[in-house]
Parts: sequence; C-alpha cells; structure tokens
Amino acid sequence: MEFTIEARVFKQCIDAVVNLVDEGQFEFSKAGLHLRTMDPSQIAMIDFTMPSEAFEKFDSVDLTVGVNLVDFSKILSRARPDEKLTVIFEEAESKFSLEFRGEGKRTFKMPVLDLGTSSPKEPKIVFDSTVRIKGGYLKEMLKDAGLLSSHVVLSAKDESFFVEAHGDSGDLNIEAKKGPSVAEIKSSSDSRAMFPFEYLDDISRACPDDELLEIHLKADAPVKVAYSINKSKLSYYLAPRVENA
Repeated sequence: MEFTIEARVFKQCIDAVVNLVDEGQFEFSKAGLHLRTMDPSQIAMIDFTMPSEAFEKFDSVDLTVGVNLVDFSKILSRARPDEKLTVIFEEAESKFSLEFRGEGKRTFKMPVLDLGTSSPKEPKIVFDSTVRIKGGYLKEMLKDAGLLSSHVVLSAKDESFFVEAHGDSGDLNIEAKKGPSVAEIKSSSDSRAMFPFEYLDDISRACPDDELLEIHLKADAPVKVAYSINKSKLSYYLAPRVENA
C-alpha cells in the first residue's frame, strides 16, 4: 500500500479525526481510505472517507491496519509548506513509513496497531430536520453557548434553527434563519435535543469556516454532523443527553 498527497491537506483531515478519537483502523481499498470508529466514551462516532481521487498517487489492495492517531497527527504536524507526503505500509515490519519531500527528504516510521476490533455500524436514523450552515457561523454560536453551560441544546422548528444554553451564570437563546450564513433549514417536525458542548466543539473545530456543514436532527436522538475537507467526507454521530424537566 502506498499513497502520495499534499502533506498539509492530509494533516487537516487527520486533525478532524483526532479531535474526537485517539486510535482507529484505516481501511484501504481501491476506492480510497475509510475509517469508522467510536470515541473512548462510546457516545460519539466518526465516519471518515477519503476517496482515491483525493490523492496524487494511490496504490492499494484491501488492507485494514490499526493506527495511533495521536502519534500520527504529531508527525503530520511537522509538515512544512509545499511538502509532499508519501505513506507506505511496510508489511514485513508492520510499520508505516511517512516520507516528507520538499527542499529535502525526511522519513518517519511508526508501528501499526493490532486493535482486533471491527468497525461499528452506522446508525440508521430517520431525521426530521436538516440545517446547512457555514462552519464558522456555527462555531461562533457554540462559543457563545460554551460561556454559560457544558451542554448545548440544538433544535429546528419550521424555518428556524436554535442554539440554547442554560447555566447558573445565565441563559442563551440564538435563533438563525436562512441567509448568508445559513443555506437551508428543513424541518418536518420539531426537533430538539441536548448535547455536550465539548463534543460539539471538537466535532465542528476542523470544518473550514466557509464550508457548509450539515446538521441532521431528530427529537431526543443522536445528531449527525457532516462536512467536507477538500475531497474528504466526515460524518459524526453524537448521542443526546436527556434534559431535566
């Protein structure tokens, strides 16, 4: 297995994964790279797909290998502007070779993990509401909510999207309608659920500010958050917390 890609692009994608999980299994096929895994608390799941056309070179057979994503991200953080990254799986050594090429050449090697687990199944949820919003706009909403509470209520009703926070130091209610930063709000039924602020912050952090992010909601059900980084697709599922009456 071998692929080549712009180093900074690959780092941006891996950062979106490592914001939520520490390790996972890379599944390589001719179609590209796929990873689906749960976070350590088992309340959030990430589904990451990087198609073969996202790479400058992609040569792979069917292969599944475990990766310490934190260590992988640390190595990628050493990427310099305009460097190319070539990753090779060295089967005999059970290691990844990460080669950065720019003004010179640097090669890191890291062991793969035997996680011995299969990828979780994607939840089958019929959502009632969909909101398409710019990543930067949502992140600003979450920053406001994080000032007041460790939990955030997301809801959609009719043609409005709401973000709420309630804590000992105060309350917040934000209402957003379709406009420059909100491309679409569709709701067939009132959809309201509460989620941990820290997780929503981690999930949305890597989304480019001008990229449209999709939020799929259903009352008291997991939320699905999806967005793209270049040609890669990321989907996150986060379980709700029951609101106190």
